[in-house]
Amino acid sequence: MNVAHDHRAALTRSAAMASITMALFLMVLKVWATWRTGSTAMLGSLADTSLDFIASIATFIGVYIAAQPADSDHRFGHGKAESLAAMFQVMLIALSAAAIGFRAILRLVEGGRTAAAADGIAVSVIAIIATVGLLAWQRHVIRRTGSVAISADHVHYQSDLLLNVAVIAALALDQYAGFGLADPLFGLGIAGWLLWGAWRAASEAIDHLMDREWPDDKRQRFVELAAKHPELSNLHDLRTRTSGHHDFVQFHVDMPGDMTVDEAHVIIERVEADLCRHFPGMDLLIHIDPEGHVDEPDNPLVEDDEFAKLEKGKAP
Repeated sequence: MNVAHDHRAALTRSAAMASITMALFLMVLKVWATWRTGSTAMLGSLADTSLDFIASIATFIGVYIAAQPADSDHRFGHGKAESLAAMFQVMLIALSAAAIGFRAILRLVEGGRTAAAADGIAVSVIAIIATVGLLAWQRHVIRRTGSVAISADHVHYQSDLLLNVAVIAALALDQYAGFGLADPLFGLGIAGWLLWGAWRAASEAIDHLMDREWPDDKRQRFVELAAKHPELSNLHDLRTRTSGHHDFVQFHVDMPGDMTVDEAHVIIERVEADLCRHFPGMDLLIHIDPEGHVDEPDNPLVEDDEFAKLEKGKAP
């Protein structure tokens, strides 16, 4: 495990631990505020924070496992543990949204008013300040590590920020403006926002679990870099994926049939070193084909030359 990997692991663990600490602090505050106000929106905020606490623990476990080095049972490492933690968060977010929506509908049907708006607003302001600080640290960690688990946690706490703003608006409109429907309507809005956040987080986690290819711009940068090596006449059957902090890439290249194994090995080693220098943390596998060899003639995914695509894209 190299220094860069250790640093990324430490960053993701710090973000996960910060989430746990803040969720526990806010949960205590919101239990008191819900008891004081009787607000559906505040109850929804409490439910969401309680699930935040559970989700943050799952995130910490996920990033810890993902940081472990490859072993005999997991030769590609443990990076997908982050995606599994993210999917667990998604389930909790969806559960929270359903509970908040159900409680809001009951309040619409049965009626009722909130109380002690000042207490609820004060707690929400404290929560907003704490959440802004956590989001700033999470953004820093995501930029440095690309952690999908921290990204899912970030989506969750973004929704918390809006949720706390909604609680303030609901309490103020209900008690100071006399708009009794504000609390349940904001509760429904919060539920809808949480479901949207769950969908976004699930999409990213599923992409990682299903080994989605790199984004087009990243693939193009890789091909452009490989094309700078004149020893490579073409590049085909390019496959890319990301697991946790690690990128995995494999492709085929053609070499002259009369070239010795030693000569081909020297060339490929030089190409690998250059590519890995520009894409640190990448696990790269290059397969050599003799010139003229065709693996799957009817499969363009395998046989199309990436260098030719690159030149075609540059043509006016």
